[in-house]
Amino acid sequence: MVKILVNDGIHPDGKMLLEEAGYQVDVIKIPQDELLEKLPAYDVIVIRSATKVRKDLIDACPNLKIIARGGVGIDNIDHEYARSIGKTVINTPAASSQSVAELTFAHIFNLSRFLHEANRNMPTKGNTEFKALKKSYAKGIQLRGKTIGIIGFGRIGQEVARIALGLGMNILPVDPYVEEAPISVQAYQNKDVSFSVSIPTVEMDDMLKQADFITLHVPGGDLISQAEIDKMKHGVYIINTSRGGVINEDALLAGLESGKISGAGLDVFVNEPKPRQELLDHPRISLSPHIGASTLEAQTNIGLELADKIIAFFGDDK
Repeated sequence: MVKILVNDGIHPDGKMLLEEAGYQVDVIKIPQDELLEKLPAYDVIVIRSATKVRKDLIDACPNLKIIARGGVGIDNIDHEYARSIGKTVINTPAASSQSVAELTFAHIFNLSRFLHEANRNMPTKGNTEFKALKKSYAKGIQLRGKTIGIIGFGRIGQEVARIALGLGMNILPVDPYVEEAPISVQAYQNKDVSFSVSIPTVEMDDMLKQADFITLHVPGGDLISQAEIDKMKHGVYIINTSRGGVINEDALLAGLESGKISGAGLDVFVNEPKPRQELLDHPRISLSPHIGASTLEAQTNIGLELADKIIAFFGDDK
């Protein structure tokens, strides 16, 4: 029987599919330092962000056939090494794209209308300084006609573009692996109402000079440092719902203090789960605790996609 360890959780629908296929599914949390001892008994491990599957753990588990990551990024897995020795590494790139894109715009709306600040100050000052707060937050901006730069034009980046099209924004995507992408917008209630456009990618420097908002959707890397910030428009807004570290946090704070960056929306941080306090306290940062894929719909889709891929791998071999 195929034995599956779900170490970071899975939606009940995904668990049910795996059990109906005849697999043993153990949904338990084994601490990282105990996995070397206990994981060798399993054929599959299912993880999210918390568990790391590095070379030493992979080498200790000769029976391990699949390392499955619920989510897009696989930076917490030594995936190249795993694949080089015949292990299968899977993730769920399609399941949470819309949820992450919608969170990106939640931060953009927060920043453009000062909602993150208003929600901090209204409970304590709304009854005593209402007019002052109203004046402070009266210089919001509309999104129609603004330019959004999208770094990473894969599934999530394209979902961001789809929303931006509906809002009437100009779109400048950057991706060395994509030349252009067709983006379709369809009415939810009337499937006959739709349109499609092809959006070409541009060079990074061109985007940096023109974008009013810049959002990142990449699996990792060091992409935004002081050099890139220096090239941006004065008053730009930056959103990161991808990975902590793709924006240099020192450079980001310096840009906020100088006014070069008007605001930032951060869902991810370098030192998770303990982000630096300067970021948490900053009045011009809209914050969320790494919840890009944390919607009911996305979690269901992730569980089902993982189950489908695991079942397809084993087929009738239970």
